[in-house]
Amino acid sequence: MEAANTGEIQLRHVEKDVLIPKMMREKAKERCAQKVEAFNHCCKETGFFMVFKCREENAALKECLTIHYKDPAFFELCKQEYIQEKLEFERTGVPTKNRKQKVPTSM
Repeated sequence: MEAANTGEIQLRHVEKDVLIPKMMREKAKERCAQKVEAFNHCCKETGFFMVFKCREENAALKECLTIHYKDPAFFELCKQEYIQEKLEFERTGVPTKNRKQKVPTSM
């Protein structure tokens, strides 16, 4: 992709509307780790009745995640990280997930 006159990387619709929000969801779950853990623990403890018994934990988790989803600075942070990963992929041809997993091994 060519950069625009402003030096800004041009992102496709799928990148702006699908891939960056996916990254935001993953990072928001990390930032809300305590709420995620509390909700998961409640669900494991209550089983079938989790829908009724874990409303408080679910509401706290949703609130935490929503704060991040609606934060323009958080979107920009994820967008910049996505762009860096994209540029690195274009430069190396190695997807980010493969790059992070590969560790040099001795033969």
